[in-house]
Amino acid sequence: MTTLSASDARKRLYNLVDEVKETHVPVQIVGKRSSAFLVSEEDWRAIEETLYLLSIPGMRESIKKGLKTPVEKCDKEPGW
Repeated sequence: MTTLSASDARKRLYNLVDEVKETHVPVQIVGKRSSAFLVSEEDWRAIEETLYLLSIPGMRESIKKGLKTPVEKCDKEPGW
């Protein structure tokens, strides 16, 4: 992961946006008072979706159970 000062990030902003989109590697931007991360829109939406799913009671366990189920035993139609 790359770490840049806010000044350096400002100078390279357009290239950094392209870089995080292509590589899916966040860039840490450090300022005098605080720091932040630059991530691609696609990665941010995936993070949001993950946080949402994990906020649903029982979802984590359901996902773990589903991952252990062989494909042959899965329903062909979702039933909803």
